[in-house]
Amino acid sequence: MADHATMTVTPLRRRLSPEESREAALEAARALLVEVGPQAVTLKAVAGRIGRTHANLLHHFGSADGLQKALIESMASRIVGTIKSAVLRAREREDPAEVVDLTFDAFGKNGAGALASWMILSGDEDALDPILTAIHDLVEELAQDNDPGAPIHEETLQLVLMALGDALLGAPMARALGLPRDKARELARAMLLADRGKLPAA
Repeated sequence: MADHATMTVTPLRRRLSPEESREAALEAARALLVEVGPQAVTLKAVAGRIGRTHANLLHHFGSADGLQKALIESMASRIVGTIKSAVLRAREREDPAEVVDLTFDAFGKNGAGALASWMILSGDEDALDPILTAIHDLVEELAQDNDPGAPIHEETLQLVLMALGDALLGAPMARALGLPRDKARELARAMLLADRGKLPAA
């Protein structure tokens, strides 16, 4: 059986600046994470995908662990940027459905939850720090101009924990309990609406 990590190769023929080379490696690592899983995010697999050498990536990241940390930092920035724009739109519509979907997708199908869990299980207890710090900063920023009565810190805690849990155990738990796969998203949306006095808690 072919190795998925080396099936798709996108060689970078032109000479890239160090920053461009690093970004290309992170994009390839992100693709491997989503397509294959966190165990596939290695220097060798990423180098093969972008047509660079192992030594080239070693220069940029130092180790596979360094590559994974750089990837999760990059993903953290994207996650909070996406969630922030969704939060602003949700305020206008008074419906948090988009915020819930984007948060669940960030940790689920976009791979952040799996990568963070993989790193934690591999002994890197600080793996979630970039995501947690980015989310903390986002919440603090949003809280400055938010309704003082809105429990934004508590909402964020609940939503992120639900999204991370769903990314790791959502599918088997839903099957085991005979519930629809998206039930956790429904519960998260109902929770946020209830916090805002729009709907009774589910």
